[in-house]
Amino acid sequence: MGRDQAQLRNFSSQVSLSLMNGETTDGTGHRARLRKRLIEGGGDALLDHELIEYLLALAIPRRDTKPLAKKLLHEFGGIGGLLTADGESLARSGGLSETAVAALKIVQAATLRMLSDPIRNQPILSNWQALLDYLRVDMAALTIERVRVLHLNSRNMLIRDEVMSEGSIDQAAVYVREVIRRAIDLGSVAIILVHNHPSGDPSPSRADIQLTKDIAEAGRRLGIVVHDHIIIGADKHTSLRAAGLI
Repeated sequence: MGRDQAQLRNFSSQVSLSLMNGETTDGTGHRARLRKRLIEGGGDALLDHELIEYLLALAIPRRDTKPLAKKLLHEFGGIGGLLTADGESLARSGGLSETAVAALKIVQAATLRMLSDPIRNQPILSNWQALLDYLRVDMAALTIERVRVLHLNSRNMLIRDEVMSEGSIDQAAVYVREVIRRAIDLGSVAIILVHNHPSGDPSPSRADIQLTKDIAEAGRRLGIVVHDHIIIGADKHTSLRAAGLI
């Protein structure tokens, strides 16, 4: 009994010392240090897991979020894959609450909103790099294939950015008639086709090339130009226009 009391006193002393140093048992002191580093040094002052750790701490204030952050980053293949994961996958993986899932998704939403400003307010063809930056953030880390069509007016301003299809890990169904019909409905003068390769390799397949040619030919008959078909990979992209395949 005396030994137990000594251990208890020792533990109480450690807790008291932590409190005197500005820490609490829920990691408040550690989070304060992360916050200070972030404010004073910017995002580069924190490692990926520390960024996610601090973000999750805002939604789960009484939980040690460092192990959870590391687990999520490992499971989703890094910060890009984590922030682009869908809400259901996040909830299943980490047992995250709706609030914690929303905290992760709001970062992606804010980033996409910021990156989309140049392509929504200026002619897309004169802001090509801005377009690529936006598409990479949205699509590069996806584990399924997503196909989208950017609809442009006569000044090459964006009318609509639409996801046409989402599929499996290696394909998503796209039909020429649906792409052209939607362009007609929106009054599009030109379109840009975009899809990702979850494998990470943006090299076009025979099917990619043939689909592009079919859509370009159908559009040409109706005065709708296909400016490009962009394939997004893990860390690079392919332009079928630049490759001479349109």
